[in-house]
Amino acid sequence: MSTSEVSGDVSGEVSGVEIELVDVVKRYPGQERAAVEGLNLTIPAGETVMFVGPSGCGKTTSLKMINRLIEPTSGTITIGGKDVRRQDADELRRGIGYVIQGGSLFPHMTVAANIALVPKMLGWSSARVEERVDELLDLVSLDAGQYRDRYPRELSGGQQQRVGVARGLAADPPVILMDEPFGAVDPITRQRLQDELMSIQAELRKTIVCVTHDIDEAVKLGDRILILREGAHVAQYDTPENILAAPANRFVEDFVGAGSALKQLTLTRVSEVEMRPTTTAVVGEPSAEVLRRAEQAGDTAVVVLDERRRPRDWVWLRDIADHDRVPPPRTEEILGVDRRATLNDALDDMLTSSHGGAIVTGQREEYLGVVDFAAVTAQIQRQTEQAEAATR
Repeated sequence: MSTSEVSGDVSGEVSGVEIELVDVVKRYPGQERAAVEGLNLTIPAGETVMFVGPSGCGKTTSLKMINRLIEPTSGTITIGGKDVRRQDADELRRGIGYVIQGGSLFPHMTVAANIALVPKMLGWSSARVEERVDELLDLVSLDAGQYRDRYPRELSGGQQQRVGVARGLAADPPVILMDEPFGAVDPITRQRLQDELMSIQAELRKTIVCVTHDIDEAVKLGDRILILREGAHVAQYDTPENILAAPANRFVEDFVGAGSALKQLTLTRVSEVEMRPTTTAVVGEPSAEVLRRAEQAGDTAVVVLDERRRPRDWVWLRDIADHDRVPPPRTEEILGVDRRATLNDALDDMLTSSHGGAIVTGQREEYLGVVDFAAVTAQIQRQTEQAEAATR
């Protein structure tokens, strides 16, 4: 199941365009072998394609030839039917989003100035730029009033990467190129940024090309995965389901690794698991009323939502009982896993939670419910039984 077909998604119209590479070669002077040798590839409009392969296989070189940060030696690359080599390089890049590891923000510029860079180069009016900055900060779950005037040094690694994604989207490009975008953050932040990207993509449907070294990330995020050998020779180009179920050759088998059948569990999304409702509250609400609702429902904890129904805290009743009103959240972060996240993500979230479950969010991180260990293990059991039945 692709990220754009997850049950319950409300996907936007496709705003991306097709990318085609025909007989693309990159040969560096003095090197016996070409870094990229005759790459042929079609990337459908509105899909996320993940480039993976061993170090030195040419995946980053292939990515950078799309926006001509590296010039092809020969061959043709078209974006939306237009040959990239017949366009001015600077103009080409202004029409393509580019996100790299760490966000690559300019340290002397505010968050707003970083995001506004390309729109200003394109001659957008100040009012339009300001509106776009606030819109994008909202899209990547950063409060505009709180973050617009901060500098990169005042942000966490995850927040910097969110701003980097916002900057890549600033001029509403049809194509976004991403080079190891989440490689420099801790595992929990990485999972949440992946969820964020899936949520954004479900809404915007850009054409996203992303380089990663992590096959699990490729399986989670990709509508299709391109596995490359040395010289950017295509080992397999297919959906995550097909690559895991039917590796094209021994190289792909070895690259995907042992237990590919188990890896198929990572294709299961949280949206496929039964969610249960739990008592919710908003900051400032009278504690007595919240306690009454929770006790009637048999809940021992309450999910605290903000004014946009985003989960900000998950607190035990005893902690609420200590206050006349529901206290402010203990963190700036929005909690939970996106409904497009994998069961592995949900389990990871549960292991760091004291509540034995994971909060699930939907579009723009709106609260949907909670999944618990029982629901996840029941889903895994069903899938295991189905897999065993299919092999009989």
